[in-house]
Amino acid sequence: MTLRVRTRRRRTALAIVGALAVVVGVTLGVWRPWAPLAETAPVAAGDTIAPAPLALPDDPRVLVFGDSWTYGSAASGPTLGYAYLLADLIDGETIVDGVPGSGYQKPGYTGPAYGERIAALDPQLDPDLIIIEGSINDRREDPAAFPAAVNAAWDALRLKFPEAPIVVLGPAPHELPVGAATARIDRDLASLAAARGWWYISPVQDEWITEGNYLTVIDTGIGRKHPSDAGHRFLAEKVAAALEEFAGAPVTDADASDPMPAK
Repeated sequence: MTLRVRTRRRRTALAIVGALAVVVGVTLGVWRPWAPLAETAPVAAGDTIAPAPLALPDDPRVLVFGDSWTYGSAASGPTLGYAYLLADLIDGETIVDGVPGSGYQKPGYTGPAYGERIAALDPQLDPDLIIIEGSINDRREDPAAFPAAVNAAWDALRLKFPEAPIVVLGPAPHELPVGAATARIDRDLASLAAARGWWYISPVQDEWITEGNYLTVIDTGIGRKHPSDAGHRFLAEKVAAALEEFAGAPVTDADASDPMPAK
């Protein structure tokens, strides 16, 4: 009888310990603000072809085109966004055109998708460089139609500004781990930029945002998940460093490649 009581008590104690372990595990899971409800492993980006070294004049005039990240969402004010902060870091001027919610396929909250927005750009802007950013907003659109939408937008950009070098800034993760759709967009953009001999910046592949810096870079407030003030400064510094690296790149066989619009 005594032996049975002890065994029963031991089983009860083990059950309580197991239940507590489950509660702790769930609690820790909830305390990962960077994590979405369901994510899958990122897909590796394809190989890129090194384009020509980036040559910019003194006091460059740079058009930065993109989505809410370019607009400056979640910063204390839009002009504290990375696209604005970039101007001082490159000793130049930035012309910022960002529409929250927009993408190559998806219309934004206050404007259309990238292609229509590019068509509306003033050709007299005459930028020395174009940075086109994004967009994670396309992650719920038709993946099969994505390359065609990108090529159409890029064709329009090249025709409107035939002399300006173009740098493509891929999507940056707003949550971790990087979702499969975000990684697929990154991979597609990398491949399409390489086919044109354009510079491509991949925050995903270069792991700009990690579990170590997520809470500093991303504002995790309800409905936010965009860069904080510190995050926008971080992004501006990263983009400026990439442009400097491109300027010092060695000459390669790909230097002459900047094909005309895709047929």
